[in-house]
Amino acid sequence: MNKMMKQVALMLAAALALAGCATPMPPSAAALEPVNPDYLIGPGDNVTITVWRNPEVSGAVPVRPDGKITTPLVEDLPAAGKTSTQLARDIEAALAKFIQQPVVTVIVTNFVGNYGDQIRVIGQATRPQALAYRRDMSLMDVLITVGGITEFAAGNKASVIRNVNGKQEKLNVRLDDLIRDGDISANMPMRPGDVLVIPESFF
Repeated sequence: MNKMMKQVALMLAAALALAGCATPMPPSAAALEPVNPDYLIGPGDNVTITVWRNPEVSGAVPVRPDGKITTPLVEDLPAAGKTSTQLARDIEAALAKFIQQPVVTVIVTNFVGNYGDQIRVIGQATRPQALAYRRDMSLMDVLITVGGITEFAAGNKASVIRNVNGKQEKLNVRLDDLIRDGDISANMPMRPGDVLVIPESFF
């Protein structure tokens, strides 16, 4: 088993231990910031629109980079930043000019999310990237998704940059303790818009 596989195995073992842990870690004030539990549509998402009894105006469409969608009879309708229910009501209002009392259902089939809600991982991650935020996502979930950290990372010097009440806060995190030692107390809840910064170790 190579070093990377061992690292991922340690993270998975720690995740299982966390799931069975009865005593949660004490959250910081920043970690208690409320999060909207509803998923908001973002550019890059795909949405399936079903108009009851009107299959000719139903179908799957992508959300364009400008946050809008185009469907039969409806052009350039803003979608980003809305829930699927809100978008469905907006489509009903637009279609009411052509269809009597339209009933619309919207299902999101590919999740990217708003850019402002994405979690960005930069620096010495195995696969630095932007991730769509998921409800109850933790630091460990993020690390598993990006494949852990590189051998050159200074994991215990990493930080999460978070906007709290319009101001940026820097939260120190201990990735080495979490990944390599399985220290669950080093885990923490993530929030939409967080940036995980993993610096390089200087020997």
